[in-house]
Amino acid sequence: MTALKLLRGIRNKMLLKTEWWGLPDRTPTQAQLDYRQALRDLPTNSPNAALDENGQLTGVPWPTPPNDIQG
Repeated sequence: MTALKLLRGIRNKMLLKTEWWGLPDRTPTQAQLDYRQALRDLPTNSPNAALDENGQLTGVPWPTPPNDIQG
């Protein structure tokens, strides 16, 4: 597996945790919108993404989730 494939897989799982923010009966906060955008931008903004000798992803500037990520 390449570093970018692993990054996208982790990123996609993180995005899935925030899907409820976009439900029709909710209005996402600006912090939530910014966080989701930062996650979507990760592949482009991670030119140093690499796998270490243990296959762990390194060199990725993961965004900090807003306080209300868990709901």
